Amino acid sequence: MRIAIITRDKPNHLQMRVDTREAHLAYIKQTGVVEMAGPFLNADNQMCGSLIVLNVTDLTTAEAWAANDPYSKAGLFETITLSKWKKVIG
Repeated sequence: MRIAIITRDKPNHLQMRVDTREAHLAYIKQTGVVEMAGPFLNADNQMCGSLIVLNVTDLTTAEAWAANDPYSKAGLFETITLSKWKKVIG
């Protein structure tokens, strides 16, 4: 099952994102369930959120993955939304 995680960073938290990015990328590599991911960019081309697509067995697994993401543990996100997602193109 694919789950799309959409996050929005808290305002003025770019430095937290930068400081935590290496741990976040290591977590993605370590867990092996991320099919695609990348940051959203604001009008100044600065990272301000994320889109992460997981391929997991169930929504509970995706929720646990999101909760253990170093970005989430650091308190970076203002909002986190998880939705089942169906790949059609790409």
